[in-house]
Amino acid sequence: MCDFVPGLELSRSFYGEVVAPLVSGVPHSAALVGPGSEVLEFDTARSADHDWGPRVLLFVAPSRVAEVEAKVVAGLPERFSGFPTVFGYHGQVRPGVTVTDLGSWLEGELGFDPRAGVSLLDWLSAPWQRLAEVTRGEVFHDGLEGAGLEAARRALSWYPEDVWRYVLACQWRRIGQEEPFPGRCGEVGDELGSAVVGARLAREVMRLALLLRRRYPPYAKWLGSALVRMPGSAELATSLGAALAARTWRQREEGLAAAYGRVAAWQNRLVLAERLDEGVRAFYDRPFRVIDGDRFAGALMASVTDPVIKGLPVTGCVDQMSDSTDLLVVPGRARAMTAAVLGL
Repeated sequence: MCDFVPGLELSRSFYGEVVAPLVSGVPHSAALVGPGSEVLEFDTARSADHDWGPRVLLFVAPSRVAEVEAKVVAGLPERFSGFPTVFGYHGQVRPGVTVTDLGSWLEGELGFDPRAGVSLLDWLSAPWQRLAEVTRGEVFHDGLEGAGLEAARRALSWYPEDVWRYVLACQWRRIGQEEPFPGRCGEVGDELGSAVVGARLAREVMRLALLLRRRYPPYAKWLGSALVRMPGSAELATSLGAALAARTWRQREEGLAAAYGRVAAWQNRLVLAERLDEGVRAFYDRPFRVIDGDRFAGALMASVTDPVIKGLPVTGCVDQMSDSTDLLVVPGRARAMTAAVLGL
């Protein structure tokens, strides 16, 4: 474990020492982006047991893909830094260098090419995980003629202001829809149900926190890792941890209430909308404490100036409408559902 070399570091060296000389004179971009825990820098020695090794995505002009691929495959050594350069990746045994054209790759990952502009449907149908995979990782070389990989990454670096307000509003709405339920379940003796809803709310708070800090939330496996690596998140993580470890609904509510207050304060400091009271309050005349997430959702929607966005139902982006992996990993499905729900 102590000798583990992160995949991003391994692939950076692999490009510089092996791949770059093989494509000398060929206009190209080279990077480690897309799927893979190493792209988001969450890989560990455990990651090396599958779909892992020295990897580079090599982008060239469409007319040169076959030629460059043949040249690279023929020139690869059998091993690099002790790792095979041909290995199993997503069910296929293949070289660690993928040669493709940038437009096709972006279309396959996102369903659109951001270098041509990013529409409202593009923003809201692109899953957070995919946006993170394109904008994180590392570009080792960006020598394509015209707009290259860095241009695509800049276009997707973060939501436009009104889209950001809308996505935040929808995230608050998700909290508002269920925040009294841990107490209501517990009141009738259903601590299991209370714990399940409490965990759901903790997840929504974690995603909200990342969105407030301009970070695309990764999928479930890395959500907690992303939160704890975010500067200033220690107290929020402690509150959420207390909520999840609670054995009673009142203890659970205490942890969640503290977490709500912290993310409410973060939003107020951003001045994206009207400043609101950060304290929890009673849920009508019932003995459950809530932040009333709909207050924050309403303030954010009131601050949106784009009339199209202002008229959208407060259901959100594709991640806020579905947890289905089989939907989220297929851009065509994600776009079709988002367009249907939002009327775009």
